Amino acid sequence: MTTPTRQQSDERTELTALITAATTELVRQWQRLVTAQDTLIRALERLRPGVGATTRINGYITIFNQQVGEFSRLTRALAERWAAQDLPTAYRDGALRALRKANADITRFRWTADHQAAITALTATFYTDLVGRIQEAVRRAQAFARAAQDATREVTLGRNHTGIDSAGLVADHPLSTVIYRDSSRHPVKDWARSALTYQGAVTANHGAINTGRLELEAAWFQCVDGPSCGFVSHPDTDHADGTIRSADDAASYPVAHHGCIRQWIPRPDLNGRRGLVSGDPS
Repeated sequence: MTTPTRQQSDERTELTALITAATTELVRQWQRLVTAQDTLIRALERLRPGVGATTRINGYITIFNQQVGEFSRLTRALAERWAAQDLPTAYRDGALRALRKANADITRFRWTADHQAAITALTATFYTDLVGRIQEAVRRAQAFARAAQDATREVTLGRNHTGIDSAGLVADHPLSTVIYRDSSRHPVKDWARSALTYQGAVTANHGAINTGRLELEAAWFQCVDGPSCGFVSHPDTDHADGTIRSADDAASYPVAHHGCIRQWIPRPDLNGRRGLVSGDPS
């Protein structure tokens, strides 16, 4: 890894900027699908029975599929850049902040084999998550194209005299949303911001925890979090903020939920302290 080790401030401005830029670009590329869907619908609405109708349908579908292909290419490139450049920067950002919070020399952080192994595992997981969403969007776009094509053929063959149901097609195939595991649909912008913020925060916190363990040999970490946030999940009654946690506990729960503001401070000064239990107040 060659990401620099110099930081200008103690704020998470660099991490926030990375997330904002990636979110903006991801949403912009997703809009390509929405625009292509609208363009295709408008074109197919104008078709009527007659010679050459099938050729025109196929031509419009081809143009749409080209836009879908471009969407796939550009969003995959963004996911690759996020995993290869931005997440390592987030990891280093967390590492340097941890050293600074512990009043340690930030030059102690280097991309050692241990850190490289850690960031490789993180980026592999998060890259796979993003690509999975992209693939799902492509499949949904292709399903929309097939449905639109079939509906238009019914019109051009004279079997449907009322025209295609544009609103119904868009409602059944909303390309401006992402479908969660519970089948709920969420605007792409909301999903992108939530997903990339979560990935960035988890990566930065693992950078902090690993650096505390490896460079400072810290067995304990101080948790900084929202005053009402639980340790395992937000509603957990075991509140996290201002508590001391073991290195293993910190690594198991770098954050508690999407949108979590948790940060970790290495506490090597607590090594060897008798009677200390993970969860004790700092």
